[in-house]
Amino acid sequence: MLMSTWNFLKRHKRKFIFAGAFVGGVYLLGKYAQWKIREMQEREAAEYISQARRQYHFESNQRTCNMTVLSMLPTLREAIIQNLNSESLTTLLKSKPANKLEIWDDLKIISFTRSIVAVYSTCMLVVLLRVQLNIIGGYLYLDNSVSKNGMTLQAPPDVQQQYLSSIQHLLGDGLHELMTVVKQAVREVLGGASLKQSLSLQELEQHLNQIRAHVEEGSNSSSRKPLSWYMMPDEESTLAAQACGLTENDVATIKLLNETRDMLESPDFRTVLNTCLSRGFSRFLDNMAEFFHPQQSGTIHSSTQDSLTHVSLPLAKIIPIVNGQIHSICSEVPSHFVQDLLMIEQMKEFSANVYEAFSSPHELQK
Repeated sequence: MLMSTWNFLKRHKRKFIFAGAFVGGVYLLGKYAQWKIREMQEREAAEYISQARRQYHFESNQRTCNMTVLSMLPTLREAIIQNLNSESLTTLLKSKPANKLEIWDDLKIISFTRSIVAVYSTCMLVVLLRVQLNIIGGYLYLDNSVSKNGMTLQAPPDVQQQYLSSIQHLLGDGLHELMTVVKQAVREVLGGASLKQSLSLQELEQHLNQIRAHVEEGSNSSSRKPLSWYMMPDEESTLAAQACGLTENDVATIKLLNETRDMLESPDFRTVLNTCLSRGFSRFLDNMAEFFHPQQSGTIHSSTQDSLTHVSLPLAKIIPIVNGQIHSICSEVPSHFVQDLLMIEQMKEFSANVYEAFSSPHELQK
């Protein structure tokens, strides 16, 4: 019995070896497959957690952007009112001076200038802060991800403070230059308009479009400045500062400023800013439309839009209405004006793209 079994094994030795090798190979292959599947699942789980963490950080960053915009609007409003002070003119008019018409003409220019500057500067503030805080937010996400590895931080606190302080250009020199340009445009478009001249809402919109064309396109190509010029100091002033000894933080700040300037000069940024300006001036006209409603009567008029085209107000009555718009435009209390800007879809997409670009690991290799 044993001999026959032994002979059987000898005759089929190769088959048993092959079968054993096959079974062992299948077993090892199964183990390898299980290991690869487990590795892939762990990698996918890690990527999912990373994406979820980055998404949470991004959404938190957008809320910070919104709160920062609202917190800075009072400063912007006060800067505009201080430099375009219409209140002193209205006080003078109450004293019935001999040069009343001249003061009214100054009030006309100042009132339109400060409300138009308020629209421009608020839109600029919203978009610029979106760029700055998403750039710094992206770097902060990377810094939090690599801090345990002992790598150099991309945006330490001193750099953050120095970088974000560049917003003062928009609230200072940039705003003053914008006021000068807008005031000149208002004077060219409305300077000859009589106080007794009646304007419909549609005619007011046409005048606003003419003023915008002067500001954004200039009277000639040499006088035209891109709107980004009012938001950041030019590159030459930054480069001039490099002549002095720079610290490591200074170099990091200059890098952030140059990256921001590149964003501000991009076609996507111009598209988003133009969308904000269109929405902002549209909301400004909506606010004005509340004062152009026809007198209530027993007759029923066709539609609000049709009726508004037939309502006109003397310029002397429009001026105080325009003059007061700055308080709703630059309001720290969430208003329709600011909410409209913050909820623009292109703004959200652009913010996500900026954050994505600066929170990706490849930024560490730059």
